[in-house]
Amino acid sequence: MKIAACYIRVSTDDQLEYSPDSQLEKIRDYAKRNDMIIPNDYIFIEEEGVSGRKAEKRREFQRMIGIAKTKPKPFDAILLWKFSRFARNREDSIVYKSMLRKQLGIEVISVSENVGDDKMSVLIEAMIEAMDEYYSINLAEEVKRGMTEKAKRGEAVSIAPFGYRLESKKLVIDEEKAPILRDVFVKYVSGWGLRQIAGWLNDIGIRTKRGNPLENRTVEYWLNNPVYHGYIRWTPTGRTRRDYHNPDSIISKGSHEPIIDDDLWNKTQELLAERKARYVRNRRAATQNSYMLSGIIKCSNCGASLAKSSGQYLQCINYAKGACSVSHAATMPKLELMLISTIAADLASGDFKLERADGYNPQADTGALLKAQISKEKQKLLRIKEAFEAGIDTLAEYKENKARITAEIRRLESSIPTSEEITAKERRDFAEKHINTVKILSDSATSPGDKNALLKSFVKKVIYNKTENTLSVIYLR
Repeated sequence: MKIAACYIRVSTDDQLEYSPDSQLEKIRDYAKRNDMIIPNDYIFIEEEGVSGRKAEKRREFQRMIGIAKTKPKPFDAILLWKFSRFARNREDSIVYKSMLRKQLGIEVISVSENVGDDKMSVLIEAMIEAMDEYYSINLAEEVKRGMTEKAKRGEAVSIAPFGYRLESKKLVIDEEKAPILRDVFVKYVSGWGLRQIAGWLNDIGIRTKRGNPLENRTVEYWLNNPVYHGYIRWTPTGRTRRDYHNPDSIISKGSHEPIIDDDLWNKTQELLAERKARYVRNRRAATQNSYMLSGIIKCSNCGASLAKSSGQYLQCINYAKGACSVSHAATMPKLELMLISTIAADLASGDFKLERADGYNPQADTGALLKAQISKEKQKLLRIKEAFEAGIDTLAEYKENKARITAEIRRLESSIPTSEEITAKERRDFAEKHINTVKILSDSATSPGDKNALLKSFVKKVIYNKTENTLSVIYLR
């Protein structure tokens, strides 16, 4: 009697006809008729809807292959409902089947496609796989064509983005999340950076659909998503990879209500374009005139910037014009070393001046949003209690859920701001976020232009007092 494994995958286009249970039933019947045993440990079932186009994206498939490579050989065959369940990509199919059969002595068998065991079976199996690949490619093209037509009509072509929900295949504003989305846009045009906004969203308990913390790129995607301005964007050629102005993208007037009005949307796009032009990856190559401290150092006497005067020297621009009475001439290497040392000492001690961008005070709306999230968590407590009392959840499940939700409520409550001043937590978070920048600023491999852009991302200004030979840094949150 042989030992066999079985591999089951259900794609979205045929999951109603070939459910995992029905596939497993047919495979077990085949195994019984052919004197095979399928241990439960060797039943590999992919999550529903996982694509068969690329093997590396299928976790259970990769786990099965890993076990197959162990010695002694764990099983003699892998049973499938159809060869298309194994792979819809001929290259993957050839590579994995060849390895299994020739190197490991493991057969790959379709229980519903009897190809025989003579030399003609090789040709028949190849024909089946070619037809499966053709079907997969053709299906992808048909789906793409349908979504393109929907996009041109201004209809939703994917899951509802944050701030909306889908009702009868139409986007409808989510009244709970839309205000948070509007706040994201308002904060951005008020001077907040992407990291600041992502941190704020995480602090008030906003998470991705999978429950993970939000990242800068999520915020950037929201700010660039025309769906919030009442439009639908669809790129038939594939993912934009954060190229939000891809010429292949289709942008059509949507049938849904916008969350962001024209004025706020236009201001946001102008600011995005401006910041993109200054961003390190989009800057032109540093010229001979680019230097680390450009526009950073200010005169302690008149407040004007120190700029290059001659050679490696910086000087107050007003002094050079005769409008300032105090010379602040100093060499760039000296000021660079002083600045890096000052930043390192400030962040290590936690004693530094920190201001919010444009003086924006988020305390009031942050507190309200946190309280709203706390209210939701308390509702969850009531629901899990009802589930326990109704016998749906066990006592152990109830205790575990209660502990998790209670911990989240405590975390949110501790985050509610009690003052309009910069909080101790904000100061700690800022220091932790930027402590590694000291290494970058000290690294000779980093260009002067890139160091300047980095400094401007978190330093508002640096005041140089030549008489006392000191630098005072004001940081920007």
